[in-house]
Amino acid sequence: MTVTEPAPTRAATSPAWSGVNHLALVTADMDATVRFYHGVLGARLVSTVGTPDFRHYFFEFGPQSTVAFFEYNSLKIEPFAVGAGTPDPRKAQFDHLSLNLPDEAALHALRQLLIENDCEVTEIVDHGSIHSVYFTDPNGIALEASWWVKDVTAGEADYDDRDAFGDPNPVPALAELKATGTLTPGTGTRLT
Repeated sequence: MTVTEPAPTRAATSPAWSGVNHLALVTADMDATVRFYHGVLGARLVSTVGTPDFRHYFFEFGPQSTVAFFEYNSLKIEPFAVGAGTPDPRKAQFDHLSLNLPDEAALHALRQLLIENDCEVTEIVDHGSIHSVYFTDPNGIALEASWWVKDVTAGEADYDDRDAFGDPNPVPALAELKATGTLTPGTGTRLT
């Protein structure tokens, strides 16, 4: 990740939101997650990030709209199921919400707007196919604002594109997608 140069422009009065860029969740088993979201639900795997500490995979649910999952290498996650809208103190799967912006200028304008309103905000971070800033809402909810530098949801997935699929040690489901273009039905879709 690299930081881009700040823009000298003043923020607009209202950000030019263009939807939710991604909702980031946490999984204990990325391979099962790929097999379920891509293989079962049909949400294309459009990008991956991999570091020594975590994986971060993105599934398309519409133009420039994704759900992403983190898998942490050194953290044991205890999955559990609770129905939607059911209060439970164990609901720890949520990581952050990323809101989509149309371009770099809108990202700079939002950053300036946050600064002008005394909100702590990061410099612009270059993740390769996405540029982002990070901040929190008054409830402490982690937020990100992003724009797709390269819209990975716009065409067919190119599993050989190292910018979009940057995990150097991908899960077996990605290797299967790369080799065959599909996933074997019913394989590994249960989280353990």
